Amino acid sequence: MHGVLVVAKPTGPTSHDVVALVRRLAATRRIGHGGTLDPFASGVLPLFLGGATRLVEYHLADDKAYRATVCFGATSTTDDLDGELTPIDAPAPTREIVVAALAASRGPQLQQPPVYSAVQVGGRRAYAMARAGEAVELPARSVDIRSLDLVEWDGADPARPIAIVDVVCSAGTYVRALARDLGARLGCGAYLGGLVRSASGPFTLDNAHALDELRAVASESGPDGIRALLLPGDAGLDALPAVALTDPEIADALQGRFVRPAGGLRGAVEGEPLRLLDAAGVIVGMGRRDGARIAPTKMLPR
Repeated sequence: MHGVLVVAKPTGPTSHDVVALVRRLAATRRIGHGGTLDPFASGVLPLFLGGATRLVEYHLADDKAYRATVCFGATSTTDDLDGELTPIDAPAPTREIVVAALAASRGPQLQQPPVYSAVQVGGRRAYAMARAGEAVELPARSVDIRSLDLVEWDGADPARPIAIVDVVCSAGTYVRALARDLGARLGCGAYLGGLVRSASGPFTLDNAHALDELRAVASESGPDGIRALLLPGDAGLDALPAVALTDPEIADALQGRFVRPAGGLRGAVEGEPLRLLDAAGVIVGMGRRDGARIAPTKMLPR
C-alpha cells in the first residue's frame, strides 16, 4: 500500500478525521497528508500512504490554489466564520474598491498568522494559548500571493457585501489572514466565510476522490479498492530529474553507499534532489548528485 491518494475533503471533518478514515479503509497505519485544511474548509487533501510518506517533505513547498469567500463589514476572533463576529461601523466597500485592493495585495509580503492557528509558541499551539485567554504574539512570515482575482460579487446587502476570490499562494499562507488584512486595509473589517482548496501543488480537485467513493470501493473490494486509486509514490515530482538504477546499484543505495549509475547522470544538478528509479520506472528512493556519483538521501521500502 504505497502511493498518493488525492482526497476531496468535505466541510465538517478535520484533516485528521480524513486520515483516520483512510487508515481504516486501507488497513494501513502509515499515512501523512500534504497540508492541513480547517474543518470548515473543503477541497484537495493529498494523502501519502506507506513508503510515499517519506516523500511528503518534497511537497511541503508546493503552491496552493483556493476559492475563498470574503465577507465584509465585520471582524472575527478567528478571522473566519467560526469565531465571534464584531460588526464594524464603517462604509462598505464597492466592487471597484475591492478589485483595486486585491491588486495591491498581490506579490511577496509579510503576513501575521492568525492567533487561532497551529503555530507553536514555546512548544505550545497558539490556538490553545488563545483559548486559555493568554496573549499570543506571532512573528510575521514571508509569503507570496501569486495571484488574487475577484470572480463574483454579491452586493445584495450593501452594508455586508461578499466577494468570491481565487487565490494562488505560496505554502504557509493563511487565506483567512488575507481576508482579515483586506478588511483592515479598507477599514470595514472582513473575515473568511468559506474556503475551497482547488489545488495543492500538482494535485487538483478535478482528480480528487470523495469520501463516499472511498467508502464504496472499500466496501466492495476492501483495501484493494483503495490501492487501485493510488497514484505512484512520486506523483507530482515530475519536475525533479530521475536516474534509473540497476538492481545491484539499488542494493548499494539501500545500504547508504554512493552509486555510480551505469546509465549516467543526465539532467541531474550538483547537490539538487533527484528521483531514483528501478528498471520498471518505479521510484525506489531519493538522492542528490555528488560529482559523478549519487548520494542516496532517502530510500523507500521495497
